[in-house]
Amino acid sequence: MRIVQLANFYTPASGGLRTCVDEIGRGYLAAGHDRVLVVPGLTEADEQTPSGRRITLRGPRFGSGGYHVLTARRTKPLLQQLRPDVIECSDKLSMRWLAPWARRHGVPLVLFSHERIDAILRTRVPPGFPLATAADLANRRLSARAEYIVVTSGFARAEFTRIGARNVRRVPLGVDLDIFHPLEPIAEPAGALRGAADRSRHLGAVPDGTARAEAPRSHVAVPAGGPDDDLSGAAVNLVLVSRLSREKHPGRAIEALRLLVHAGIAAQLTVIGDGPLRERLQQRAAGLPVQFLGHVTDRAVMADLVARADVAVCPSPAETFGLAVLEALACGTPVVVPRDGAARELLGPVGSGIECDGTPDGLAAGVQALLRVPAVERRRAARLSAERFPWSATVTGMLELYAGYLPTAQAAG
Repeated sequence: MRIVQLANFYTPASGGLRTCVDEIGRGYLAAGHDRVLVVPGLTEADEQTPSGRRITLRGPRFGSGGYHVLTARRTKPLLQQLRPDVIECSDKLSMRWLAPWARRHGVPLVLFSHERIDAILRTRVPPGFPLATAADLANRRLSARAEYIVVTSGFARAEFTRIGARNVRRVPLGVDLDIFHPLEPIAEPAGALRGAADRSRHLGAVPDGTARAEAPRSHVAVPAGGPDDDLSGAAVNLVLVSRLSREKHPGRAIEALRLLVHAGIAAQLTVIGDGPLRERLQQRAAGLPVQFLGHVTDRAVMADLVARADVAVCPSPAETFGLAVLEALACGTPVVVPRDGAARELLGPVGSGIECDGTPDGLAAGVQALLRVPAVERRRAARLSAERFPWSATVTGMLELYAGYLPTAQAAG
Protein backbone atom coordinates (compact mmCIF):
# COMPACT_ATOMS: atom_id res chain seq x y z
CA MET A 1 0.00 0.00 0.00
CA ARG A 2 1.28 3.47 -0.85
CA ILE A 3 0.66 5.89 2.01
CA VAL A 4 1.29 9.53 1.13
CA GLN A 5 1.72 11.86 4.09
CA LEU A 6 1.26 15.62 3.61
CA ALA A 7 2.60 17.96 6.26
CA ASN A 8 2.84 21.74 6.42
CA PHE A 9 4.97 23.35 9.15
CA TYR A 10 7.59 20.59 8.75
CA THR A 11 11.06 22.09 9.26
CA PRO A 12 14.34 21.00 10.89
CA ALA A 13 13.18 22.88 14.01
CA SER A 14 9.51 21.91 14.01
CA GLY A 15 9.86 19.50 16.92
CA GLY A 16 6.84 17.34 17.69
CA LEU A 17 5.23 17.38 14.25
CA ARG A 18 8.43 16.33 12.49
CA THR A 19 9.10 13.60 15.06
CA CYS A 20 5.56 12.24 14.76
CA VAL A 21 5.50 12.15 10.95
CA ASP A 22 8.97 10.62 10.67
CA GLU A 23 8.45 7.97 13.36
CA ILE A 24 5.13 6.84 11.94
CA GLY A 25 6.61 6.86 8.43
CA ARG A 26 9.48 4.68 9.59
CA GLY A 27 6.93 2.25 11.00
CA TYR A 28 5.02 2.13 7.71
CA LEU A 29 8.25 1.40 5.87
CA ALA A 30 9.21 -1.36 8.32
CA ALA A 31 5.77 -2.94 7.85
CA GLY A 32 6.41 -3.24 4.12
CA HIS A 33 4.40 -0.28 2.87
CA ASP A 34 5.50 2.40 0.43
CA ARG A 35 5.57 5.67 2.37
CA VAL A 36 6.02 9.07 0.71
CA LEU A 37 6.12 12.33 2.65
CA VAL A 38 5.33 15.61 0.88
CA VAL A 39 6.36 18.85 2.62
CA PRO A 40 6.83 22.50 1.61
CA GLY A 41 10.13 24.36 1.59
CA LEU A 42 12.30 26.96 -0.10
CA THR A 43 13.54 24.68 -2.87
CA GLU A 44 12.40 21.49 -4.58
CA ALA A 45 13.93 18.19 -3.44
CA ASP A 46 13.32 14.44 -3.71
CA GLU A 47 15.33 12.29 -1.31
CA GLN A 48 15.38 8.97 0.48
CA THR A 49 15.42 9.08 4.29
CA PRO A 50 15.33 6.39 7.01
CA SER A 51 11.57 7.02 7.13
CA GLY A 52 11.07 6.63 3.38
CA ARG A 53 10.89 8.99 0.43
CA ARG A 54 10.54 12.72 1.16
CA ILE A 55 9.53 15.19 -1.54
CA THR A 56 9.85 18.93 -0.90
CA LEU A 57 7.77 21.34 -2.99
CA ARG A 58 8.38 25.07 -3.14
CA GLY A 59 5.71 26.84 -1.12
CA PRO A 60 4.96 30.37 0.05
CA ARG A 61 6.00 31.57 3.48
CA PHE A 62 3.44 31.40 6.25
CA GLY A 63 3.68 33.51 9.41
CA SER A 64 6.89 34.60 11.10
CA GLY A 65 8.20 31.20 12.19
CA GLY A 66 10.06 30.34 8.99
CA TYR A 67 7.28 28.01 7.85
CA HIS A 68 6.08 27.32 4.31
CA VAL A 69 2.82 25.78 3.10
CA LEU A 70 1.84 23.43 0.31
CA THR A 71 -0.23 24.83 -2.55
CA ALA A 72 -2.87 23.07 -4.61
CA ARG A 73 -1.19 24.14 -7.86
CA ARG A 74 2.06 22.28 -7.08
CA THR A 75 0.72 19.41 -4.99
CA LYS A 76 -2.17 18.11 -7.10
CA PRO A 77 0.00 17.18 -10.13
CA LEU A 78 2.40 15.35 -7.80
CA LEU A 79 -0.42 13.37 -6.21
CA GLN A 80 -1.61 12.47 -9.69
CA GLN A 81 1.85 10.95 -10.35
CA LEU A 82 2.16 9.23 -6.97
CA ARG A 83 -1.27 7.56 -7.15
CA PRO A 84 -1.65 7.09 -3.37
CA ASP A 85 -3.80 4.38 -1.82
CA VAL A 86 -4.27 6.54 1.29
CA ILE A 87 -3.54 10.21 1.95
CA GLU A 88 -2.65 11.13 5.51
CA CYS A 89 -2.79 14.90 6.00
CA SER A 90 -1.14 16.40 9.07
CA ASP A 91 -2.55 19.91 8.83
CA LYS A 92 -5.97 21.47 8.49
CA LEU A 93 -5.03 24.19 6.00
CA SER A 94 -4.71 21.80 3.05
CA MET A 95 -8.03 20.04 3.62
CA ARG A 96 -10.12 22.58 1.69
CA TRP A 97 -8.51 21.81 -1.69
CA LEU A 98 -7.24 18.32 -0.88
CA ALA A 99 -10.62 16.81 0.00
CA PRO A 100 -12.25 17.45 -3.42
CA TRP A 101 -9.20 15.98 -5.19
CA ALA A 102 -9.22 12.86 -2.99
CA ARG A 103 -12.97 12.37 -3.43
CA ARG A 104 -12.75 12.78 -7.20
CA HIS A 105 -9.95 10.18 -7.43
CA GLY A 106 -11.46 7.75 -4.92
CA VAL A 107 -8.57 8.05 -2.46
CA PRO A 108 -9.35 7.82 1.28
CA LEU A 109 -8.28 11.03 3.05
CA VAL A 110 -7.32 10.83 6.74
CA LEU A 111 -6.71 13.97 8.79
CA PHE A 112 -4.16 13.57 11.58
CA SER A 113 -5.26 16.34 13.95
CA HIS A 114 -2.20 17.70 15.77
CA GLU A 115 -3.84 20.70 17.38
CA ARG A 116 -7.17 21.66 18.91
CA ILE A 117 -8.58 24.72 17.18
CA ASP A 118 -10.14 26.41 20.22
CA ALA A 119 -7.04 25.84 22.36
CA ILE A 120 -4.54 27.06 19.78
CA LEU A 121 -6.54 30.23 19.04
CA ARG A 122 -7.35 31.13 22.62
CA THR A 123 -4.36 33.47 22.97
CA ARG A 124 -4.86 34.96 19.49
CA VAL A 125 -8.43 36.26 19.58
CA PRO A 126 -9.90 39.20 21.52
CA PRO A 127 -11.99 38.69 24.68
CA GLY A 128 -15.58 37.87 23.89
CA PHE A 129 -14.77 36.18 20.59
CA PRO A 130 -17.13 33.18 20.07
CA LEU A 131 -14.25 30.71 20.06
CA ALA A 132 -16.25 27.52 20.62
CA THR A 133 -18.76 28.45 17.92
CA ALA A 134 -16.01 29.18 15.39
CA ALA A 135 -14.17 25.96 16.29
CA ASP A 136 -17.36 23.91 15.95
CA LEU A 137 -18.05 25.35 12.51
CA ALA A 138 -14.51 24.57 11.32
CA ASN A 139 -14.58 21.07 12.79
CA ARG A 140 -17.90 20.20 11.14
CA ARG A 141 -16.36 21.07 7.80
CA LEU A 142 -13.25 19.02 8.55
CA SER A 143 -15.32 16.03 9.66
CA ALA A 144 -17.31 16.16 6.42
CA ARG A 145 -14.16 16.33 4.28
CA ALA A 146 -12.18 13.50 5.89
CA GLU A 147 -12.74 9.75 5.81
CA TYR A 148 -11.35 9.63 9.34
CA ILE A 149 -9.96 12.16 11.80
CA VAL A 150 -7.18 10.79 14.01
CA VAL A 151 -6.71 12.36 17.44
CA THR A 152 -4.10 11.47 20.03
CA SER A 153 -5.87 12.08 23.35
CA GLY A 154 -9.17 12.49 25.11
CA PHE A 155 -8.57 16.25 25.22
CA ALA A 156 -8.08 16.35 21.45
CA ARG A 157 -11.16 14.24 20.86
CA ALA A 158 -13.44 16.42 23.02
CA GLU A 159 -13.91 19.19 20.43
CA PHE A 160 -15.13 16.63 17.88
CA THR A 161 -17.33 14.89 20.44
CA ARG A 162 -18.94 18.28 21.05
CA ILE A 163 -20.20 18.39 17.45
CA GLY A 164 -21.19 14.72 17.33
CA ALA A 165 -18.55 13.68 14.75
CA ARG A 166 -18.62 9.90 14.23
CA ASN A 167 -15.49 9.45 12.11
CA VAL A 168 -12.95 10.24 14.85
CA ARG A 169 -10.43 7.64 15.99
CA ARG A 170 -7.99 7.93 18.89
CA VAL A 171 -4.40 6.77 18.36
CA PRO A 172 -1.89 7.96 21.01
CA LEU A 173 1.60 8.92 19.89
CA GLY A 174 4.76 7.21 21.12
CA VAL A 175 8.32 7.75 22.26
CA ASP A 176 11.67 6.26 21.30
CA LEU A 177 12.45 4.37 24.50
CA ASP A 178 16.02 3.69 23.37
CA ILE A 179 17.02 7.31 22.70
CA PHE A 180 15.05 8.69 25.64
CA HIS A 181 16.12 6.76 28.73
CA PRO A 182 17.35 7.41 32.27
CA LEU A 183 21.06 8.10 32.74
CA GLU A 184 21.40 5.08 35.01
CA PRO A 185 19.47 1.77 35.08
CA ILE A 186 16.47 1.86 37.39
CA ALA A 187 15.88 -1.14 39.62
CA GLU A 188 12.72 -3.18 39.13
CA PRO A 189 9.85 -1.79 41.22
CA ALA A 190 8.09 -3.88 43.79
CA GLY A 191 4.66 -4.07 45.36
CA ALA A 192 2.02 -1.55 44.45
CA LEU A 193 4.18 0.33 41.97
CA ARG A 194 4.93 -2.82 40.01
CA GLY A 195 1.21 -3.67 39.94
CA ALA A 196 0.32 -0.20 38.72
CA ALA A 197 2.97 -0.47 36.03
CA ASP A 198 1.68 -3.85 34.87
CA ARG A 199 -1.86 -2.52 34.65
CA SER A 200 -0.73 0.58 32.77
CA ARG A 201 1.09 -1.45 30.10
CA HIS A 202 -2.29 -2.49 28.72
CA LEU A 203 -3.21 1.08 27.81
CA GLY A 204 -3.09 1.41 24.04
CA ALA A 205 -4.81 2.62 20.92
CA VAL A 206 -7.48 0.69 19.12
CA PRO A 207 -9.19 1.81 15.92
CA ASP A 208 -12.53 2.53 17.60
CA GLY A 209 -10.81 5.05 19.84
CA THR A 210 -11.33 3.27 23.16
CA ALA A 211 -8.59 2.42 25.63
CA ARG A 212 -7.93 -1.15 26.66
CA ALA A 213 -7.57 -0.16 30.31
CA GLU A 214 -7.55 2.98 32.38
CA ALA A 215 -4.16 4.43 33.27
CA PRO A 216 -3.66 4.72 37.04
CA ARG A 217 -4.63 8.13 38.38
CA SER A 218 -2.61 7.91 41.60
CA HIS A 219 0.09 10.17 40.19
CA VAL A 220 -1.42 13.06 42.15
CA ALA A 221 -1.01 11.33 45.53
CA VAL A 222 2.38 12.82 46.31
CA PRO A 223 3.29 12.94 50.01
CA ALA A 224 2.57 16.32 51.56
CA GLY A 225 5.43 18.27 53.03
CA GLY A 226 6.12 18.21 56.72
CA PRO A 227 8.51 19.92 59.15
CA ASP A 228 11.38 17.67 58.02
CA ASP A 229 10.80 18.38 54.33
CA ASP A 230 12.54 21.77 54.10
CA LEU A 231 13.83 22.07 50.51
CA SER A 232 15.67 25.36 50.97
CA GLY A 233 19.25 25.13 49.79
CA ALA A 234 18.61 22.01 47.72
CA ALA A 235 20.17 22.09 44.23
CA VAL A 236 17.37 21.50 41.72
CA ASN A 237 17.77 21.22 37.94
CA LEU A 238 14.62 22.06 36.00
CA VAL A 239 14.09 21.73 32.25
CA LEU A 240 11.57 23.19 29.81
CA VAL A 241 11.31 21.73 26.30
CA SER A 242 8.95 23.87 24.27
CA ARG A 243 8.44 26.12 21.31
CA LEU A 244 8.73 29.65 22.70
CA SER A 245 5.39 30.97 21.51
CA ARG A 246 2.32 32.47 23.13
CA GLU A 247 0.09 29.40 23.16
CA LYS A 248 2.80 27.41 25.00
CA HIS A 249 3.06 29.94 27.89
CA PRO A 250 6.82 29.39 28.45
CA GLY A 251 7.00 32.50 30.63
CA ARG A 252 5.13 30.67 33.37
CA ALA A 253 8.10 28.32 33.80
CA ILE A 254 10.41 31.30 34.32
CA GLU A 255 8.07 32.84 36.86
CA ALA A 256 7.79 29.49 38.66
CA LEU A 257 11.59 29.43 38.87
CA ARG A 258 11.53 32.94 40.34
CA LEU A 259 9.16 31.77 43.06
CA LEU A 260 11.35 28.77 43.87
CA VAL A 261 14.48 30.91 44.09
CA HIS A 262 12.71 33.40 46.34
CA ALA A 263 11.69 30.45 48.53
CA GLY A 264 15.37 29.67 49.07
CA ILE A 265 15.57 26.70 46.69
CA ALA A 266 18.76 26.64 44.61
CA ALA A 267 16.91 25.89 41.41
CA GLN A 268 18.07 26.51 37.86
CA LEU A 269 16.23 26.17 34.57
CA THR A 270 17.42 24.94 31.16
CA VAL A 271 15.21 26.01 28.24
CA ILE A 272 15.38 23.83 25.11
CA GLY A 273 13.56 25.26 22.13
CA ASP A 274 13.21 28.44 20.13
CA GLY A 275 10.47 30.72 18.91
CA PRO A 276 9.26 34.30 18.58
CA LEU A 277 9.24 34.92 22.35
CA ARG A 278 12.88 34.00 22.96
CA GLU A 279 14.30 37.53 23.20
CA ARG A 280 11.46 38.71 25.43
CA LEU A 281 11.87 35.67 27.69
CA GLN A 282 15.61 36.23 27.99
CA GLN A 283 14.93 39.76 29.17
CA ARG A 284 12.33 38.48 31.61
CA ALA A 285 14.80 35.93 33.01
CA ALA A 286 17.52 38.50 33.68
CA GLY A 287 19.06 37.84 37.07
CA LEU A 288 17.69 34.29 37.27
CA PRO A 289 19.69 31.08 36.73
CA VAL A 290 18.20 30.34 33.29
CA GLN A 291 20.09 28.92 30.32
CA PHE A 292 18.58 29.19 26.82
CA LEU A 293 19.94 26.51 24.49
CA GLY A 294 17.68 27.16 21.49
CA HIS A 295 16.62 24.28 19.26
CA VAL A 296 18.72 21.16 19.88
CA THR A 297 18.85 19.14 16.66
CA ASP A 298 20.58 16.05 18.05
CA ARG A 299 17.87 14.09 19.83
CA ALA A 300 20.39 12.02 21.81
CA VAL A 301 21.92 15.24 23.16
CA MET A 302 18.48 16.56 24.05
CA ALA A 303 17.60 13.29 25.77
CA ASP A 304 20.77 13.52 27.87
CA LEU A 305 19.92 17.09 28.91
CA VAL A 306 16.40 16.10 29.92
CA ALA A 307 17.57 13.00 31.78
CA ARG A 308 19.92 15.15 33.89
CA ALA A 309 17.04 17.30 35.14
CA ASP A 310 15.23 16.63 38.40
CA VAL A 311 11.86 17.85 37.12
CA ALA A 312 10.51 18.91 33.72
CA VAL A 313 8.20 21.91 33.82
CA CYS A 314 5.59 21.83 31.05
CA PRO A 315 3.23 24.84 31.29
CA SER A 316 1.39 24.59 27.94
CA PRO A 317 -2.40 24.18 28.40
CA ALA A 318 -2.98 23.58 24.67
CA GLU A 319 -1.17 20.27 24.17
CA THR A 320 -3.25 17.70 22.31
CA PHE A 321 -0.80 15.00 23.40
CA GLY A 322 2.42 16.27 24.97
CA LEU A 323 5.32 14.62 23.13
CA ALA A 324 7.92 16.60 25.10
CA VAL A 325 6.20 15.46 28.31
CA LEU A 326 6.35 11.83 27.21
CA GLU A 327 10.03 12.14 26.26
CA ALA A 328 10.80 13.56 29.70
CA LEU A 329 8.99 10.67 31.37
CA ALA A 330 10.96 8.20 29.24
CA CYS A 331 14.15 9.82 30.53
CA GLY A 332 13.01 9.11 34.08
CA THR A 333 12.32 12.80 34.67
CA PRO A 334 8.97 13.50 36.39
CA VAL A 335 6.84 16.34 35.08
CA VAL A 336 4.63 19.16 36.30
CA VAL A 337 1.77 19.82 33.87
CA PRO A 338 -1.44 21.90 33.83
CA ARG A 339 -4.86 20.32 34.26
CA ASP A 340 -5.87 21.89 30.96
CA GLY A 341 -4.70 20.03 27.86
CA ALA A 342 -3.76 16.43 27.27
CA ALA A 343 -0.39 16.18 29.02
CA ARG A 344 -1.94 15.02 32.29
CA GLU A 345 -3.30 11.95 30.46
CA LEU A 346 0.29 10.67 30.18
CA LEU A 347 0.93 10.52 33.92
CA GLY A 348 1.01 7.13 35.58
CA PRO A 349 2.20 5.74 38.92
CA VAL A 350 2.74 7.84 42.04
CA GLY A 351 5.64 10.23 41.61
CA SER A 352 5.59 10.31 37.81
CA GLY A 353 4.17 13.80 37.81
CA ILE A 354 1.86 16.42 39.20
CA GLU A 355 -1.06 18.18 37.54
CA CYS A 356 -1.71 21.73 38.73
CA ASP A 357 -3.65 24.85 37.75
CA GLY A 358 -0.89 25.87 35.33
CA THR A 359 -0.06 29.16 37.04
CA PRO A 360 3.51 29.96 38.14
CA ASP A 361 2.42 29.33 41.75
CA GLY A 362 0.92 25.98 40.79
CA LEU A 363 3.98 24.94 38.80
CA ALA A 364 6.33 25.92 41.64
CA ALA A 365 4.22 24.04 44.20
CA GLY A 366 4.20 21.00 41.91
CA VAL A 367 7.99 21.03 41.68
CA GLN A 368 8.29 21.14 45.46
CA ALA A 369 5.76 18.31 45.88
CA LEU A 370 7.68 16.08 43.45
CA LEU A 371 10.98 16.80 45.19
CA ARG A 372 9.52 15.32 48.37
CA VAL A 373 9.26 11.95 46.61
CA PRO A 374 12.54 9.99 46.81
CA ALA A 375 14.47 10.44 43.54
CA VAL A 376 14.66 6.74 42.72
CA GLU A 377 10.89 6.35 43.16
CA ARG A 378 9.90 9.33 41.04
CA ARG A 379 12.35 8.40 38.26
CA ARG A 380 11.11 4.82 38.23
CA ALA A 381 7.49 5.98 38.12
CA ALA A 382 8.22 8.38 35.27
CA ARG A 383 9.91 5.70 33.15
CA LEU A 384 7.08 3.23 33.77
CA SER A 385 4.58 5.83 32.59
CA ALA A 386 6.43 6.24 29.28
CA GLU A 387 6.83 2.52 28.63
CA ARG A 388 3.09 2.33 27.89
CA PHE A 389 3.64 4.36 24.69
CA PRO A 390 6.09 2.76 22.22
CA TRP A 391 5.94 4.06 18.64
CA SER A 392 5.14 0.52 17.50
CA ALA A 393 1.71 0.82 19.15
CA THR A 394 1.04 4.05 17.26
CA VAL A 395 1.98 2.48 13.92
CA THR A 396 -0.18 -0.57 14.70
CA GLY A 397 -3.13 1.68 15.50
CA MET A 398 -2.76 3.57 12.21
CA LEU A 399 -2.34 0.43 10.11
CA GLU A 400 -5.39 -1.14 11.74
CA LEU A 401 -7.28 1.95 10.64
CA TYR A 402 -6.00 1.50 7.07
CA ALA A 403 -6.56 -2.26 6.97
CA GLY A 404 -9.88 -1.80 5.20
CA TYR A 405 -8.13 -0.10 2.29
CA LEU A 406 -5.70 -2.94 1.63
CA PRO A 407 -7.88 -5.01 -0.74
CA THR A 408 -8.50 -1.91 -2.89
CA ALA A 409 -4.81 -1.07 -2.89
CA GLN A 410 -3.79 -4.62 -3.81
CA ALA A 411 -6.36 -4.77 -6.61
CA ALA A 412 -5.17 -1.46 -7.98
CA GLY A 413 -1.58 -2.71 -7.82
